[in-house]
Amino acid sequence: MKRLSALLLLACFALPGHAAPAEPAANRPITHEDVYLAQRPGAPQPSPDGRWIVFPLAEPNYDHEKRSGDLWIVPADGSAPPRRLTATRDPEGSVAWSPDSTRLAFTAKREGDAERQVYVLDLAAGGEAQRVTDLAAGANHPVWRPDGRALLVTTFAYAGSADEDANRKAIEERNARKFNTRVYEEFPIRYWDRWLDEQRPMPVVQPLDGGAPRYLLGGTQLFDGRGYGGVLASEGAGESLQAVWTPDGSGVVFIATDHRHEGARTTVTQTLWLVPAGGGEPRRLTDRDASWSNPAFSADGRHLYAKFTPVTRHVYNHTRLGRLAWDTNAKPEVLTAGDRRSVSDFALAPDGSRAYFTAEHEGLVRLYTVTPGGPVGELGSLEAGTYTSLRIGGNGAGVIAAVWESAINPPEVMQVDTASGERRALTTFNTERAAAIDWLPAEHFWFTSSRGRRIHSMLVKPPGFDPAKKYPLFVLIHGGPHTMMGDQFITRWNYHLLARPGYVVLAPNYSGSTGFGEAFAQAIQGDPLAGPGRELNEAADAAIRAFPFIDASRQAAGGASYGGHLANWLAVSTTRYRALVSHAGLFDLRSQWTTSDVVYHRERNMGGPVWERPAAWREQSPLYRAERLKTPILVTFGERDFRVPINNALEFWTILKRQDVPSRLVVFPEENHWILRGENSREFYREVHTWLERYLQ
Repeated sequence: MKRLSALLLLACFALPGHAAPAEPAANRPITHEDVYLAQRPGAPQPSPDGRWIVFPLAEPNYDHEKRSGDLWIVPADGSAPPRRLTATRDPEGSVAWSPDSTRLAFTAKREGDAERQVYVLDLAAGGEAQRVTDLAAGANHPVWRPDGRALLVTTFAYAGSADEDANRKAIEERNARKFNTRVYEEFPIRYWDRWLDEQRPMPVVQPLDGGAPRYLLGGTQLFDGRGYGGVLASEGAGESLQAVWTPDGSGVVFIATDHRHEGARTTVTQTLWLVPAGGGEPRRLTDRDASWSNPAFSADGRHLYAKFTPVTRHVYNHTRLGRLAWDTNAKPEVLTAGDRRSVSDFALAPDGSRAYFTAEHEGLVRLYTVTPGGPVGELGSLEAGTYTSLRIGGNGAGVIAAVWESAINPPEVMQVDTASGERRALTTFNTERAAAIDWLPAEHFWFTSSRGRRIHSMLVKPPGFDPAKKYPLFVLIHGGPHTMMGDQFITRWNYHLLARPGYVVLAPNYSGSTGFGEAFAQAIQGDPLAGPGRELNEAADAAIRAFPFIDASRQAAGGASYGGHLANWLAVSTTRYRALVSHAGLFDLRSQWTTSDVVYHRERNMGGPVWERPAAWREQSPLYRAERLKTPILVTFGERDFRVPINNALEFWTILKRQDVPSRLVVFPEENHWILRGENSREFYREVHTWLERYLQ
C-alpha cells in the first residue's frame, strides 16, 4: 500500500536543506556486501513541466524473496533530497508522467492481482494509487494519450483473440488443460532463461473513464501471422512493442517483426508500424533492411525519431539515430551518419533544437548532442564513468536526467546541465558506503598489438596497493563479444572485488569490442577466438612491461559468456596461465550454434553452416584441440541458461576428466546466464577467489 500521500510528499519537500553527511569510516577493503547491496536507481523520468524527477530504486537483499523496489521522487533542481513515493513489496515499473505533470502511471502487482496491472497515482489530489487495467494477461508499458484521457498499454494475447473476452477465454481454456506440453512448429523456442509460448504482445487502448479496453491488432494479418513478435528482453523483462501515440492521438506507432519464424536462417529485423487508434491492419513504415527501436516524436509532431541498426554483410553494425518526416513517404534521414559512435539511449530537446544521446567511447559512456544536419559533439567532457538511462523533460532545452556510475562510484541519479554538460547528483544512496572503501580509480591502458591495432584495457589495483610490491595478474575477459570493458560499477564481475585478495586486474577490450569504431568491432568476424585470444595474451605482456608491480610468474585469466568462450580457448592454446575461470563458456562451436536460443549470427560469423565450411568450424573450436588441455580451470554454469546451454559445461567437464586436468565444476540450479541471487553471487566469488588462491598465492 502507499504510505505517503502526494500532498504529504510535497510538504516534505518544503523542509529546508539536506541532512549532514556522516563522517566516513576508515578505509577498508571492498566486501561482497558493498557490491551486492548497493542500491540501484533505475531510469529517471523528468516530469513534462521539468519540476520533478521520478525513478525506481531497487533495494537488493540476500534473501531473494525480500528484495524490494519502490518509486522515489526528487526536485529536478536538487533543492531537496529524494523521498520515497511508494512502499510496497513488489517493485513498481514502467513509470510514465501524464501530459500535465499531475499523475503517474506505473505497473505493479498488488494484492489480488494475478498479473501485473497499470496503476495511476494522482499527485495533486493525493491518496492511494488506483488500478486502471484488469487484463487477463496483465498490462505493461503505459503511455499517456496526448489528451491525458486514455493509456496505451501492452498485454499478451493468443492468435485469433480479437478482444479481451476472447483472450480471457483462451487463457482459461489453457489453464484448465489436464496435460502439460510445449509444442512448437516455428523457431525460436527459448530466450535467455524462459521457454517462449503462444502468447504475443498486443497494444491496447485503456480509457480512463471506465470504458472497455480496445485491442488494436485484434483480427489483423500481422498479429495472427506466423512471424509476428515484439522486442524480446532478457532477465524476465518479457516482450515489448515500444509503442507511442502519434502527436494528435489518432494512431499508434510501434516496433514489431513479421518474420521471427525465419530466425534460424536469416537476420530477423524489427520495423516501425502504424495502426489507427481505433484498431485495424497496421501499415509498415520502414523496410526490413534495418532493425528499428525506441520511436519518439518531436514536440512539434513533424518528425518521428528512432534508432536503427542496418543489416549488412557484417554480423555487427553500429546503431544510428534516424528520423522520418511524419506522414510522408520520404526516406529516413540519418542524424549520426559518419559518426564512429553507436547510439545507446537518446532523448529529444523539448524545443526541437537537438537530440541528445549516449554512446560507448574508449572505456567510457559519454553524452553527445546533434542538431539535424549538424555535426555530433560531446556535451561537456566526461573524464570518468558511464551514463545510462538518459531521459529528458521540461521546456526549452529541457531537463536532462541520467544515471551515472564509475568503477569506484555505484550508480546515482544525475541532472545534467544542457549547456555545459556538468552533472549534479540528485541522489546519494551509495555515497557513504563507497567513501569507506579502499579502492583506486580504474586506469586506462593502451598498447599496439602484433596486428597493428591499438588495444585499450582497464587496469585495477588491489586494496592497500604498494608499488614496491609484486602482485599476481588476473586478466578479466568481457562477454559479448560486442560489448566493452568500461569504467563502471559491475555487480557480476566487479573489478575491485576480484582484485581484493591482492591481484592486479587487467580488462582488455580486444578486437570485436564496441566503443572503438565500427570497423574494430567488425574485425572479429570469421576469427571468433584465435585473434582475440592472442590480443589477450599480448595485453598481459604489455601490462607486465609497463607496470613493474605485476608478477609475470603468476598469471590467471577468466570471463563469462563470450569471455568464457575465450577462457576455454586459452585452455587449449596456451599454458602461460596458472589457472583459468570459465563461466557460461562454449566448448564446441557447432553444439553451441545448434542449442542456443539465438543462432543465425553464429552461422554468419563462420561464413556458412558447418556442413558447408567444416574446416572453419573446427579450427577455432576448443573441442578439437582438447589434447592440449593442461591448465587448471574452474567451470561454472547456471542450469537455466539458454543462451549458452549447460550442455557446453557437460561436454567440457567430460573431456577435462578424460584428460585428467585439475578442474572444478560448479552448477547453480536456480540461475540463468548470470548469477543473480545474493547468496549464489557470494558463493560464486568465493569459488573464484579460492580457485585463484590455490594457484596464484
